Amino acid sequence: MATSTSAGAKFYIGTTTEAENLSQFQTDSYVQVKELEDIGEFGDEATEVNYTTLDLNRVQRRKGSRDAGVLALTCIRDPLDAGQQAMIAASKEDDEYNVKIVADDAANGGTPTTFFMRTVIMSAKVNFSGADDMTRVTFQVGINSEILEVEAT
Repeated sequence: MATSTSAGAKFYIGTTTEAENLSQFQTDSYVQVKELEDIGEFGDEATEVNYTTLDLNRVQRRKGSRDAGVLALTCIRDPLDAGQQAMIAASKEDDEYNVKIVADDAANGGTPTTFFMRTVIMSAKVNFSGADDMTRVTFQVGINSEILEVEAT
């Protein structure tokens, strides 16, 4: 079994050029968002559609639209980091951005698992916590597309 920790994972923001397939995602230009602490979770989840019929006297469930989620991307705030600057700028726009997430799970001489998706950067919230805590920024990243995964080799 090939398992790995989250350590070494990287997040990149690309351009607003609409990517619809793997080749288009791979040829986009990206900037790494540094000081990354937590990427959060993502993946399709079906919306529950339900109804109750009189004859069964039981709620029936069906799958509705798919939702790939909203990432809560947490970083140690670095106002000089080009990736964080790009995320803050994107949070002020209505455009969709290509992003990629790269795991640190490549075999020796191989390539890591990489996820590609279209997103909107919903917010960039700064968190001043306790005196002995680092200042953080959390980006809410709404996923608007299918998530394409290129498996590690």
